Amino acid sequence: MAGKLYGIGVGPGDPKLLTLKAKEILENVQAVAYPVKEKGEESTAYHIAAQAADLSGKQIIEIEFKMDKDRQKREACRREAAKLLASYLDQGLDIGMITLGDVSVYSTYTYVNQMLAQKGYETEIVPGIPSFCGGAAKAQISLAEGNESFGVISSLKGEAQLETALKTFDNLVVMKAGSSVKKIAAKLAAMGLESHGAVLSNVGMADEYIGPLDTERDYGYFTTLIIKKKEDVQDGLFYRRRTGGSPASDN
Repeated sequence: MAGKLYGIGVGPGDPKLLTLKAKEILENVQAVAYPVKEKGEESTAYHIAAQAADLSGKQIIEIEFKMDKDRQKREACRREAAKLLASYLDQGLDIGMITLGDVSVYSTYTYVNQMLAQKGYETEIVPGIPSFCGGAAKAQISLAEGNESFGVISSLKGEAQLETALKTFDNLVVMKAGSSVKKIAAKLAAMGLESHGAVLSNVGMADEYIGPLDTERDYGYFTTLIIKKKEDVQDGLFYRRRTGGSPASDN
């Protein structure tokens, strides 16, 4: 009998934010898989999970998802990933494949879940706390109140999408924004919203930064922006609610 595949969100970074269900499943499966861009690299998702759940004795599976601009190469990589996971499932092993944040938000796991489910394998998705929810909680920023609209986009889609989204939504989350902070800051300034954005970078990790848009900082891949058009985030809600009274934090 084939094993079951679980797609598990491990949350935004703090191991204590791993759900009880995720912990239970991870401690009961026989194998743990995690995605990497290149074989042999460290996995942040695994590091988080290993601090919250006992993963001793598990078979560890690296799943390579190359970040290639060529769509055909990305699709080929996904097929190979599904094939590799199927080889373990066919041995009767239950697998917990982990991913940062929530599985349904910009996760590579969903591709292999669909492929394997279509082939008849049993699959289940276990939600995790999305990075922007974890960051908003840390910054004590409301993502939406009353009848406000709320959108989530990826900065990788470019400035045109950003401008459209800013005109459409009251509040906006921009994910994968690390390399685009300067462009986003310029766009906000052009729209008179320069003080309406907050940066959430590496939330829950050692080099966490929660603070105003600082174009002189270097930001990594795990960087998200929250923009509130109706509210001066930097001078009002954001600073008032920061514990310790500090406008920005390098924990």
